[in-house]
Amino acid sequence: MDHCRLVITRMPITQGAEMKIEFVRTLRTPYSERFLLVKNAIDVGALDIHYRLDGTAAVTLIILEDSTIPDAELPALLTKIDEVLFPEISVVEKNLFFTVVRGKVIGTFLPEK
Repeated sequence: MDHCRLVITRMPITQGAEMKIEFVRTLRTPYSERFLLVKNAIDVGALDIHYRLDGTAAVTLIILEDSTIPDAELPALLTKIDEVLFPEISVVEKNLFFTVVRGKVIGTFLPEK
């Protein structure tokens, strides 16, 4: 598996210690990638990226419901994801699109042998 760690340091909106969010690549194909979002060694979300042939990207950010990322911090997180992971495209240029979901992991389902 192609694992890659990308660390983003940011100051939280609320007062407190500096927080780091790591983006750990768990999957990569010619047209898509998946990253886990890890904060303080705990999975807090996932990022599914789909690169389209027209040069745009559709991204689904899934924030786990038990994470410590409040809704108020999502715009800053999306901006940082845009800046760090997508140097060639951006929301401002209207070629990067985000869908944000808050949910929980139900399980991993594998085919039976």
